[in-house]
Amino acid sequence: MATPIVQVDAFADAPFRGNPAAVCLLPTARDDAWMADVAREMNLSETAFLVPRADGSHDLRWFTPAVEVRLCGHATLASAHVLWERGLLAATETARFHTKSGLLTATRSPDGLIELDFPSRPSTSMATPEGLAEALGVPVLQVRSSADDDLVEVATEAQVRALRPSFAQLARIPVRGVMVTARSEDPAFDFVSRFFAPTVGVDEDPVTGSAHCCLAPFWGERLGKTRMVAYQASARGGVVRVEVVGDRVKLGGRGITVLDGELRV
Repeated sequence: MATPIVQVDAFADAPFRGNPAAVCLLPTARDDAWMADVAREMNLSETAFLVPRADGSHDLRWFTPAVEVRLCGHATLASAHVLWERGLLAATETARFHTKSGLLTATRSPDGLIELDFPSRPSTSMATPEGLAEALGVPVLQVRSSADDDLVEVATEAQVRALRPSFAQLARIPVRGVMVTARSEDPAFDFVSRFFAPTVGVDEDPVTGSAHCCLAPFWGERLGKTRMVAYQASARGGVVRVEVVGDRVKLGGRGITVLDGELRV
């Protein structure tokens, strides 16, 4: 039987922007090897696999082309977008996802903005890992550790945008990914970032929702704000609206379906 699969540009205000994710709608759970094969076939930074529960919520897992990950923002946004777009959830209904990072929820405003409720990932100061500054090729102001990732602050937005890191060297840093960030020079945004994750098969992730679970509390404390607008300065680019609420971070963005098909295997 064919399995629906949908490709969505997440955190995007127009097609071919933001971060593309595949969303696979499964009637029942499939084995890990099959999901890993599908993720490699899709060859996107994340493929999401949704399995419905009797209460209307869904089990949700995320795979890169190389590994399964514990938390992913853009593919969660894409999953919620698909459920509402296909009428599998009512427009005013909250999407509820059971994941390896606990229960995650998504709501949608009348104008189509999707808001995710994710766990905050505060960071702590650390010594600069050996080889990190050399891999990035830019002076480092500070490095902080957060859950699976390292946060690197640099002096200017221009440095963030100009980064041409050595992915081979970055892959030697024993973390899921490295986020590089600076205060924005554009008054429309509070901070900018880029995210590199060669250790999990994604050299540069276009827009990384989970990274903003760390970036939001970091910049919120520095800027004295709880609500901010961030820009991830990848080639595709994407806007992430963030709000720090206690030990949670709200992530806001839009989804656009660009491909709708089915798996025949």
